[in-house]
Amino acid sequence: MAAVTAAMVKELRAATDAPMMDCKKVLVEADGDMEKAKELLKERGIAKAAKKADRVAAEGLCGIKIADDFSKATVVEINSETDFVAQNDGFKNLVASTVEEVYSNQPADVDALMKSAFGEDFVAQVAKIGEKIELRRFATLSADDETVAINGYIHSNGRIAVIVKAKCDSAKTAECMKDTMKQIAMHASAMKPTTLSYKDFDAEYVESETKGRIEALKKENEELSRLGKPLKNVPKYISKMQLTDEVMKQAEADIKAELIAEGKPEKILDKIIPGKIARFILDNTLLDQEQALLDQQYVLDDKKTVAEAVEAAAKACGGTAEIVEFVRFEVGEGIEKKVDDFAAEVAAQMS
Repeated sequence: MAAVTAAMVKELRAATDAPMMDCKKVLVEADGDMEKAKELLKERGIAKAAKKADRVAAEGLCGIKIADDFSKATVVEINSETDFVAQNDGFKNLVASTVEEVYSNQPADVDALMKSAFGEDFVAQVAKIGEKIELRRFATLSADDETVAINGYIHSNGRIAVIVKAKCDSAKTAECMKDTMKQIAMHASAMKPTTLSYKDFDAEYVESETKGRIEALKKENEELSRLGKPLKNVPKYISKMQLTDEVMKQAEADIKAELIAEGKPEKILDKIIPGKIARFILDNTLLDQEQALLDQQYVLDDKKTVAEAVEAAAKACGGTAEIVEFVRFEVGEGIEKKVDDFAAEVAAQMS
């Protein structure tokens, strides 16, 4: 009798989605013949019969559709259990058809979509694929009028998709800004903003983040000091939300005092202080730069924030523009993945 190995059980399980112990039993009965084992599972109605409810769908793909006139864009995320299935043509077609449905009919939410006729077709397609698949979320941005520019970007791996909306002063500017909007979407795909502006932060969140980050930097500096390495700057603030008029007035006074102490001539201070103030703001807005799209340093020109880059691009078009909304989806973001030691599991069961 051929020995049944853990690797054989894993292969059969992957091919049939049958429970592990059933895979082991039929492999023993089939004397290690993989095809015969598959037939035994099929005859007994076990293949693809594993319960899916407890499994985690954290892989998958995003999908995107953008109107030819850049007046509307839709993005979706559909999750699967494995990346292998996510690359299956059937799964890709499911993502494409879902994007088209959402774009065309604009359902209120996932529940509404799944209760529609399309939802029934979605379930039928999932049954054919044979793995736990979930429509996690979707969003659509639409233009209120011809002065709105909308564009988007989906990364080559299909796992990150972004759509962006800007309000412009005219239809001419909106038309001119469409390429810039794609570049902003590409920026957002890479830099992972979670909100539009620092103004969207909750004050308690900023306070909590400030304390946590400062303590972390202090501990890091202790270690750097022990190793004789340069210390990192420990900011007093982390968001523009904290940079009140009083704070900025004091910062300017401190900078001026430092320059005078360094022996800088009074007549040139006005030329030095603006640059020092800009540096102070940069050093004390780390949270904004990490999480707020408009306040991030633009990847294509890190001397500007995203907001400043959009303003400059609109000016070059002869008008004004402001990003008012964006949506960024990344596959599996926020989903807690279950990590299994499959080899250990099989070994334990077989023993």
